Amino acid sequence: MAAKISPSILSADFARLAEEVALISDVADWVHVDVMDNHFVPNLTLGLPVVEALLKHSALPLDCHLMIEDPDRWAPAYAEAGAGSVTIHAEAAKAPIRTLRAIRAAGARAGLGINPATPVEPYEDLLDEIDMLLIMTVEPGFGGQKFLDVVLPKVRRARQMIAGRDLPVWLQVDGGVSAETIERCAEAGADVFVAGNAVYGADDPAEAVRNLRARAEAASAGRTG
Repeated sequence: MAAKISPSILSADFARLAEEVALISDVADWVHVDVMDNHFVPNLTLGLPVVEALLKHSALPLDCHLMIEDPDRWAPAYAEAGAGSVTIHAEAAKAPIRTLRAIRAAGARAGLGINPATPVEPYEDLLDEIDMLLIMTVEPGFGGQKFLDVVLPKVRRARQMIAGRDLPVWLQVDGGVSAETIERCAEAGADVFVAGNAVYGADDPAEAVRNLRARAEAASAGRTG
């Protein structure tokens, strides 16, 4: 699968979200929306009303990443609102299969996220229930953190799990993804890349997306397995 770039608006200007999304609408694949509740993670960002408003102005599908305490309750509403993808965290969901199926039933891609210290192997049997597996490459909660290389072996194992079952599951990485780290992520097996500061901290966000894609695709082309 060709590399997909999903810029995170966590690093954008919240007062100008529609304009910030427009800056990358011709070059990115998705818009990554970090929903945080100050309970599951120690930060409070935005919620469903902002997502609903942004959907009216974004030419790109929204990739909603729910870092919230009760995703079983709230996740289906994001799919019903029109999000293209909704990711819940394995550490927070009490009924993940039911919730993932509800997301799909509402017309969105269903994602499952796991934190850096969470092993991926216990969730192999859920691969049939998801469209995307998100491996966090920082501790969730804040943008601008340093990439955790210690997570790369888990990305490789996740790629092997997906390939071993021949499933069309996307493998996403989120956290500290930049021009300096995206190649390592792609070599490990990721194919969807969330980048916040690397895009919105650049003088030209669109050019930053192009550069990230080129680096990821070059690294993916050299990957074996």
